[in-house]
Amino acid sequence: MAQLNYAPTKTNLLKLRNDLKFARQGYELLDQKRNILIIELLALVDQTVDFQSRVENALAKAYKALEETVFDMGKLKVQYLTGAVHITTDITVRSRRVMGVALPVIDTEFKEHSPHYSPMGTSFWIDSSLHFFKEVLKLLGKLSELKISVLRLANEVKKTIRKVNALEKIAIPDLNETVHYIESRLEENERDMVILMKLVKENLEKKRRKNDGGKS
Repeated sequence: MAQLNYAPTKTNLLKLRNDLKFARQGYELLDQKRNILIIELLALVDQTVDFQSRVENALAKAYKALEETVFDMGKLKVQYLTGAVHITTDITVRSRRVMGVALPVIDTEFKEHSPHYSPMGTSFWIDSSLHFFKEVLKLLGKLSELKISVLRLANEVKKTIRKVNALEKIAIPDLNETVHYIESRLEENERDMVILMKLVKENLEKKRRKNDGGKS
């Protein structure tokens, strides 16, 4: 703790008391913000782990279906058919706010211009491959959303913790110490003034008695 450089006056005491009150209110609000951010961050981390696993599983299914397609139809025919597939992807990025932090919301939609190819002479695995890879893309969009959100929230948590610690360990203790110092100095000055007034009063009474004695 370090005492701030303020003259021990009533004006400064009032100012510092207001600053201390404001600092305590700021600390309470930041502490609440920190707790909310941490809860939200932990929830997003859990979701990210879940979606990471879902992406890996979906990729495994998609590549398995593609391997079966190639095995069933041959690599050249599969390459030919993939060139005939006409699917457009529409990715929209919105945002939501958590305690002032902008977090992305990613939506992935597909527009299919079918038929892509004739079903005659094609394996059902190729439809499965398309289905699984579209699922992978949707999951990847959601996973990207979650990972970016985790990074942004983690950064905001760090900044909020630094502010909370600065108020709790530096600003509030320094203000407290300075307020106590000025209060003690003002009380001391007030006691000195009372003593001085008593002495002045006693001297005045002595002079009055002396003057009264001389007149008599």
